[in-house]
Amino acid sequence: MTSEIIYKGSLRTEAKHLQSNTIIETDAPADNQGKGERFSPTDLLATSLGSCMLTIMGIKARDMNIELDGTEVSILKKMKAEPRRVGGIDVRFDFPASLTLNDKEKKILERAALTCPVAKSIHPDIDMHVEFGWKD
Repeated sequence: MTSEIIYKGSLRTEAKHLQSNTIIETDAPADNQGKGERFSPTDLLATSLGSCMLTIMGIKARDMNIELDGTEVSILKKMKAEPRRVGGIDVRFDFPASLTLNDKEKKILERAALTCPVAKSIHPDIDMHVEFGWKD
């Protein structure tokens, strides 16, 4: 087992990662009868994409002796109605100004990000837009 999830009432859940005992709480979003005081399940879906992309990029960067510390990823989740679902995810990478890479290194890292397991698991009906904000 990977995790256990308990319904806590009031449209909230508590998920426990069994290997680490880390807890994540969710709340329904304000536009779907919740308070929006925690990540929603669809927020976690979109956020996991950014985390996965940055992690896989970090593995490749480490192999190339490139330091990505301070790199930030911003996520914009776009919902669609009928049926209510995630319709799009925008991902924006912002790299530290101190990071200087050549075009080949950038392409290798971009390819690593785009082939992360979460990106490969997202349904093709979800519009995924990724922007790499390299500083030149």
